[in-house]
Amino acid sequence: MRSILSALQRTAPAAWKTPTRVIRIPDMAWKLESICAKCRLQQRRQFSRSRELADSLTNVDHPAKLVRVNQKHGPGLIILALIPIIAFGLGSWQVQRLDWKTKLIAKFEDRLVRPPLPLPPRIDPEAISEFDYRRVYATGHFRHDKEMLIGPRMWEGEDGFMVVTPLERDDGQSTVLVNRGWIARKLADQKDRPDGLPAGEVTVEGLLREPWKKNMFTPENKPEEGKFYFPDIDQMAELSGSQPVWIEQTMVTDLIQSYDRQAKGIPIGRAAEVNLRNNHAQYIFTWYGLSLATSVMLWMLVRKKPNDALRRVRQNRNWA
Repeated sequence: MRSILSALQRTAPAAWKTPTRVIRIPDMAWKLESICAKCRLQQRRQFSRSRELADSLTNVDHPAKLVRVNQKHGPGLIILALIPIIAFGLGSWQVQRLDWKTKLIAKFEDRLVRPPLPLPPRIDPEAISEFDYRRVYATGHFRHDKEMLIGPRMWEGEDGFMVVTPLERDDGQSTVLVNRGWIARKLADQKDRPDGLPAGEVTVEGLLREPWKKNMFTPENKPEEGKFYFPDIDQMAELSGSQPVWIEQTMVTDLIQSYDRQAKGIPIGRAAEVNLRNNHAQYIFTWYGLSLATSVMLWMLVRKKPNDALRRVRQNRNWA
């Protein structure tokens, strides 16, 4: 076997030897290497673009930090749910207030149609509430030297004052306060309105009223300066030496007579009518309307279909 191999090597030496000449093609090798580098660079670019696209799609399709899937109702919905309940409760309360105010006005109007009563010699201040809006009359003399002006008060768009004068009754009867009516500010001085200062005995007919209540926006009276902003009956009675009894003088409503009184400085009395405000029906409509509107808003919010982003998140709950 060895002899056969030796004979073959001698006869064909070129076929069994490594060629000593190497063919070098540097330009072709450079081109091949350049093509591979460009492919790798293109692959890197495509890979980076794919990563950026994947990141952007992840932020849009799976916003785990932006969309709450398991907690879809926040504190705002709870507040919105409380509004119709509170509004309905306030509307029901206004229904009760309307019933109370209607009965109160009916009671006062029933007192107005009754004939006037003579004012007793002495009045119990605690019993005045039972005779509120009751028509009474009293005879005596006005103490103009103790007159008090309460203001400012408006009448027909003009500024003025309410004239309060103590009525001194004879025969040991008590002195009471009489709200005679309105005068213009320009006639506040008694010298400018001599017709508005009746002398001698007078008979006053009016409404027996409960003491007034001061609201939080009215300033305090300054009796030492002669300034009264609201009728503090106890304070005014103490200053004038009267009983804390308040009578509002009434008159028949007549526009021509009212203008004549205004020009002469004669106080314009009020009409014998109940002037209590009764706006509870409007409040009922407002509160019940608010309750209904917010209930509809709450129903629409609860029944609202989730948007596309929230729907995609709900469909991909298994994402980390």
